[in-house]
Amino acid sequence: MKFLQFTSYIFILLLASCQKDKNTVASADTEQNVKDTVLHITPLDVKLNKLTSGWKTSKTNSVKQFYNKTWPKDDLSGGFLVAKNGQILFETYGGYANRKNKTEIDANTPIHLASVSKVLTAAVILKFIDLEKLDIDAKVNSILPEFPYEDITIKMLLNHRSGLPNYAYFGDDRTIWDRSMMKNQDILDLLALHKFDLYFKPDKKFGYCNTNYAMLALVIEKVTKMNYRDAMKKIIFDPLGMKNTYVFDYYKDKETASQSYKGNNVLYDYDFLDNIYGDKNIYSTPRDMLKFDLATYSKKFLNPKLVKQVFQGYSYEHKGERNYGLGIRMHEWKTGEKLFYHNGWWHGNTSSYVTLKGDTVAMIALSNKFSYKPYKIWKLSTLFGKYPIKPDKEDGAE
Repeated sequence: MKFLQFTSYIFILLLASCQKDKNTVASADTEQNVKDTVLHITPLDVKLNKLTSGWKTSKTNSVKQFYNKTWPKDDLSGGFLVAKNGQILFETYGGYANRKNKTEIDANTPIHLASVSKVLTAAVILKFIDLEKLDIDAKVNSILPEFPYEDITIKMLLNHRSGLPNYAYFGDDRTIWDRSMMKNQDILDLLALHKFDLYFKPDKKFGYCNTNYAMLALVIEKVTKMNYRDAMKKIIFDPLGMKNTYVFDYYKDKETASQSYKGNNVLYDYDFLDNIYGDKNIYSTPRDMLKFDLATYSKKFLNPKLVKQVFQGYSYEHKGERNYGLGIRMHEWKTGEKLFYHNGWWHGNTSSYVTLKGDTVAMIALSNKFSYKPYKIWKLSTLFGKYPIKPDKEDGAE
């Protein structure tokens, strides 16, 4: 009997040891996979000319005039930054991250990026494609087996041509979801369970939809074998020195994160969609977004062929200058000029990130108090290039 007990004990030890070795190998593979990706995202080799003092002073004064005209009461609740060649021309911060305890917003205060988060999610997916860890034309269900739509590809998620239904709509149906805190995996599970009708045949036309980027976050988790929050931190935020950028976790960050407010300063409460990431839920600062913008000019960031695919339009079903690339919006004019940007809106948070690739200019406006004013920042583009922007052009979130 004692011999049998001893033998069983040895067997358990060996089993535990094998499992430990297996876990160690899996962990090492995951770390190596992420490390390979991180090494290719660096702004260190970006060499841009230093601005002359006269040019810088002139442009700074013009940007200040724009800011004072847009926020005549200097009542921005957030951050505003304009930079050329990585050098800040003008920045300002104001308002409260938390009005109840009077926590003021400064250059280091992370604010909800809303849909500007998609730019960062896309950057990681594009790195995987660049490193051949992922095929841009791969079917989503080859990576996420539960995904019920056969013809939708990674590219269609990136450029919003999938036809997927918006999770905010079917999630709001109490016969489908009980309004408990929803996760990305819940969205996939609901799609698999209900097989909701697509809004249109895949790749037939453009249809902006947050579900696309919620799925891309799950793809990132599948490729890295890490949680999206950790993957983003290790692949982009840490290597680029984005020290004030993180992916919101409702259960850990709801008490400390910057709050959002209505125009009359009434607090927006969290709701059941506030723990979904990929399409939103990255908190950052204008300075950190400038670091990311600079990195995109690095030759090591993406190969030139893929960069060309990122910054081209994919939806020409309707006439007009607006289009969408791979994780970025754009204006394409007949005169040849192109302007790239992404706006965002979630609760009281409104955001705008504009990147003028031909002029190496970045413009970022973030607000945690509902306002359309951040969307006006793109009009500053005319200071740096011949962009045919009409003064009376309306500005909106998407």
